[in-house]
Amino acid sequence: MNNNRILSTISLCKRAGKLLLGFDVVGEAILSGEAKVVIIASDLSPKTQKEVELAAQKGGVRVLPIPSTMDEIWQFVNKRAGVLAVSDQGLAGKLCGLIDHQDKEDECL
Repeated sequence: MNNNRILSTISLCKRAGKLLLGFDVVGEAILSGEAKVVIIASDLSPKTQKEVELAAQKGGVRVLPIPSTMDEIWQFVNKRAGVLAVSDQGLAGKLCGLIDHQDKEDECL
C-alpha cells in the first residue's frame, strides 16, 4: 500500500469539495446517506473507532482504516482529523482500490 498515494487522493477529495472531516460531521453524513466511504486514522482511539464502525454499520457504509496518523493526514488536508468521509462515489472507489490493492474499484463499495 502506497501511503502517499492514499493521502494524495484524500487531498484531491478535499480540493474537489468531497471530503468530510471530523467525527460529528461524518456521523451526520453517514445517517443522511451522503458518506460513500469512511476513513479512519491509525491512531484513532479504540472508543471512537468502535463508535464510527457502529454508525457506519447502521448506515451501510464501509470503513477503511489507513496506516496514516492524524498528524500525517493534517499535513495533506490542513486539519487534524482521525475520522473522514468521502461523499463522491468515484473518489470513494479510487480510495478503496488503493487501500485494498484491487484492480476493480467498484467491488470495494
